[in-house]
Amino acid sequence: MKLFKTSACKWLNVLIAGNMLLFVPSSDLLAQHKEIKDTRYAQVQLPGQENNRMKTAWPSVACWFWMDEEFAPEGYKRFIDLYEKHSHVGLITASIRFPGELTDPAVHQQIKKAAEYSHRKGMGLIMDLDVRLAREKFKSTYPDELQEILLLKEIQLKENESTGISVKSPAFDDHYTYGRNPYAPLNSKLLRVYAYEKENGLIKSGTVTDITGNSTASGDQHELKISIDLQGKRLTACVLVAVTIHTPDVFAPHLLSYQREILHQYADTKLAGAAKDEWGFPGRIAPPSNELWYSAAMAKVYQKRRPGHDLLKDMLLMAWGEQGKETERSVAINHYMEMNFLRNAEIETDYYQAIKETFGATAVSATHPTWFPYPDSSEVFKNGLSWWRAKRDLAQTDEATPYSVRTALTKKWQSPLWYNMFYSAELATYSKDLWVAVLGGGRLNYHPPFPTPMKIIDSSIDLLKGRLMTAESRIQMLNYISASPVDCRVAVVFGHPSALNWSTKKGFADAGVKVTDQLWKSGYYADLIPSSEIVNGALKIGVNGKIQYGPQQYDAVLYYGPENDHSSVASFFRKAAAATKTALFRTGRQTMDFNGNKVDDGKYFPKSMQYGDENNSVNRIISLLKAKNTPIQTPAVMRGMGAFAPSMMPQTHGMVKLIDGTVIIASGEKEVTGDPIQMSIQIHGKKVNIDAIGIAGIRLNKSGLPEALAFGGLKSFSTGTFELELPERMDIALVKENGLWKGIMQGSSATIPESLLRITKNWTYIPAVASLVVN
Repeated sequence: MKLFKTSACKWLNVLIAGNMLLFVPSSDLLAQHKEIKDTRYAQVQLPGQENNRMKTAWPSVACWFWMDEEFAPEGYKRFIDLYEKHSHVGLITASIRFPGELTDPAVHQQIKKAAEYSHRKGMGLIMDLDVRLAREKFKSTYPDELQEILLLKEIQLKENESTGISVKSPAFDDHYTYGRNPYAPLNSKLLRVYAYEKENGLIKSGTVTDITGNSTASGDQHELKISIDLQGKRLTACVLVAVTIHTPDVFAPHLLSYQREILHQYADTKLAGAAKDEWGFPGRIAPPSNELWYSAAMAKVYQKRRPGHDLLKDMLLMAWGEQGKETERSVAINHYMEMNFLRNAEIETDYYQAIKETFGATAVSATHPTWFPYPDSSEVFKNGLSWWRAKRDLAQTDEATPYSVRTALTKKWQSPLWYNMFYSAELATYSKDLWVAVLGGGRLNYHPPFPTPMKIIDSSIDLLKGRLMTAESRIQMLNYISASPVDCRVAVVFGHPSALNWSTKKGFADAGVKVTDQLWKSGYYADLIPSSEIVNGALKIGVNGKIQYGPQQYDAVLYYGPENDHSSVASFFRKAAAATKTALFRTGRQTMDFNGNKVDDGKYFPKSMQYGDENNSVNRIISLLKAKNTPIQTPAVMRGMGAFAPSMMPQTHGMVKLIDGTVIIASGEKEVTGDPIQMSIQIHGKKVNIDAIGIAGIRLNKSGLPEALAFGGLKSFSTGTFELELPERMDIALVKENGLWKGIMQGSSATIPESLLRITKNWTYIPAVASLVVN
């Protein structure tokens, strides 16, 4: 394990252990709070003393959106000063919402000054340096590498005269276009026109004819008028119009080098990392399958994947379908969507690597790859559900992302916690959601209240009022005792190709969330994982014969929606069945594989892989886990957020077990800083007595003795021969390393009680958060 000095975090340095990041208190912080008044006070051990290093919290994170105020002289200071004084936030993820491009010298200079200032204040600034905030230069430098969308519009041809059709160009926008040009149409052109007969809603077999030569087009980037000089009774024509929009093409040959160029421009700053938020094609809500992303560069990639195939001709088949070509249509969609998903993943991964190369190995890659954020058709056409391939150090999601996705991402990136960028118009909602997050193995990335008038700096201050940040700092005590995610004994593996393929009808945009919902509701938490994670080797068979994803081993795996999947997935399950360590289940039939080869799923999958419908499979899995005496987590309840789809999420009070055996009890239903926890419970057969507020984290060793403890407002704790009684309530964390206790205490007083000094004299003191008071 090697210590890297970094500017990344308030209170924190970063340790690299394999591909794991661990955070330890910075020497600057510890020096500030070293107590040497008399022997009752413990002298804090500094990080340079290797044997006494305290593994500690992953940082608290908040969002910052730059408006015109931030670009005023020293306009960045107010936000940083307030968060430094009134929170324990260590990382700030920021993005500009003010006119200007990342390539502008003035923008660069202001970001550089802000990064330097936050560094001096002990806080890490992570700036959004995505190419969508530098579109003008890309357009001028690479005018032929902009994104296109192909509109496939049908019209019935007239029998005795020419036929005309008008095609209007779409425009798109999102948070990246706020304060700057939208993803507006720049050009529209007619690429091709086909004529055919239709029958029962499909193209009649053998009737497709290219009639582009019989067609003329006129107009501008906003609307194209097309005249078709062909008469034909019962003939339908389809015009293929490509609209160029103001954003880089996902398949642009220079996209990767351009995003690296932007990062390198900021190499002279003290940024703690960089962000890429909600990457993918411009977002659309429930888009139709006859409006598909396209570009000449994409067409070349498609042709390379499928020699002899023309993307435009295949897109006609993808959009409308043709009698007798159902399999060919399905295969074309498989390749088109997988091509898009893999390219988006490639861009995310290259960005991650470039961040490390530019800012150093400890630089953080942020923020979340989720957009809508639910695995429905909107997200499918946005990024192909590339969430599990968008490389991050910290697992990150946003808004109402299903918890089964959040926990899976912690396993994929071996991140002890997930961070969910959360917002609400009501401050009271934050006070509930941070407790829900704890019991699902995560924390919040505090987005300013929204929807509110776009005066972001004022709404950000609202989060510092009251006791929200006091609650956050209390919860952070849990981070000191464990680097382990939530224990989910079940994996639901959804067929990735099926979820992306609209010709499958039932399986399209169905990633099995309703199945994970049933399991979470029953208290058996489950990770949701795409089958592409089998194809790329991330989901594998561990050395003990169990199916494993990162650190998580599974007692049961349910394969959901196998139609169209790669043959390697069935091969994987045959190997897993031979290992006989993980029980296998399957829901849904498979009649063909990814390339259209016929499949007899009765012989294709192992006989031991139990087949059933959703309810039957879930009930069998629950019976299996009960028979194995698998611990039940606190049953989840249905929750939503605004217009986003609801899913099963933890309650505001309950208990959760981590993979390393740590048991966390959290309660925040009534009070934002936590409710009383006064109980006696059994942990691994040992009685434990607790009197605390808000949180209790306990890990016992094989002998039943404590090896890690964290409490909010602790008054007393006992188990076996271990007893701890405090004169006043306080937040503490204790962890054993090399047989010796090390402690952290948080509060308004640095005086360490005798009962704590009897355990150890090695203590670190963290001052309590001072809430913002506004006159």
